[in-house]
Amino acid sequence: MQKQEVVALLKAIETGAAEPVASINAKHYKQHNLAVADGLAGFGALLQQLPEGSARVNTVRVFQDGNYVFAHTDYNFFGPKIGFDIFRFEDGKIVEHWDNLQETAQPNPSGHTMTDGPTEAKDLDKTAANKKLVRQFVEDILVNGRMDKLTGYFDGDNYIQHNPTIPDQLSGLGKALETMAKQGIIMKYDKIHMVLGEGNFVLVVSEGHLGGKHSSFYDLFRVENGKIAEHWDTIEEIPARETWKNENGKF
Repeated sequence: MQKQEVVALLKAIETGAAEPVASINAKHYKQHNLAVADGLAGFGALLQQLPEGSARVNTVRVFQDGNYVFAHTDYNFFGPKIGFDIFRFEDGKIVEHWDNLQETAQPNPSGHTMTDGPTEAKDLDKTAANKKLVRQFVEDILVNGRMDKLTGYFDGDNYIQHNPTIPDQLSGLGKALETMAKQGIIMKYDKIHMVLGEGNFVLVVSEGHLGGKHSSFYDLFRVENGKIAEHWDTIEEIPARETWKNENGKF
């Protein structure tokens, strides 16, 4: 039910339908998109800025973890973007929203787009184990750089990649990281803020730096038989504090 409410609310950006907005708690809606003002009024103001009929919204996958619903959406508003949105429900209403948006890129060297691939969660009984595995992977590899542990998280070289610049396979990831390092582009994850999962899909929200820019990383992983099998992501630069439209912070 709450998943459907989120899909309808996001679609309302395209259609302008008023009914789905009723899913938001009008008295308390905390916004973490720093370009949007707090509360329901901020959401309304965003919709009013869009030229009529210009927006397109296609939610590709949506999952739920307790009071949190997270969606992966192909957007076109003020240009094509891929976004992850997280909504927190309280007493049946949406009270908080986080997101991470990146300009839509061409397919990657292996021909995958930023959103294609499996969309339905399975192995629902393994949610907790898969969240633990993925959190440990991000901690070990991306936060602490323990590359000696890398191969243990994968089934040989099998790894499907949707990041627009990195090809498939674990060796493809290794080469891409090497190339970045040679070019002096440092990707550093400093802190994990949130880990949400449903079955074999796990979303990790992290803060760090890419090429010296303070950034927000949203990484979605698909787990198969206790190994990481597939990855989608969006990376967004966190704007300077003086430009924020709300004081809630990105995370």
